[in-house]
Amino acid sequence: MAGRTEMEAMEAGTGVRHKHRNLTEERDLLKRLNRIEGQVRGIKAMVEDERYCVDILNQVSAVQAALNSFSRVLLSNHIKTCVVDDIEAGNGEEAVEELCKTIQKLLK
Repeated sequence: MAGRTEMEAMEAGTGVRHKHRNLTEERDLLKRLNRIEGQVRGIKAMVEDERYCVDILNQVSAVQAALNSFSRVLLSNHIKTCVVDDIEAGNGEEAVEELCKTIQKLLK
């Protein structure tokens, strides 16, 4: 992990890793999350308004699809930056192992 100087570094003593994202990537991810957050608030309002179950379930499905899309974008960016950087730094085996574990979690 020490080879991640530009894209990802361990915060001293905490074990928390960070990744610098370019402004475009960060804005896209935050825009997606803000939209999802609004959708979740909408679902809460629907429950409070005693809306029909199927209508709420349709909105829940939309949120799940939005989260899946967010995950795909984030995973793609991770592979193109962090994983490539780790491989180039000679930490390919660790990077691929971490990637495989991450994909397994996403597919649950």
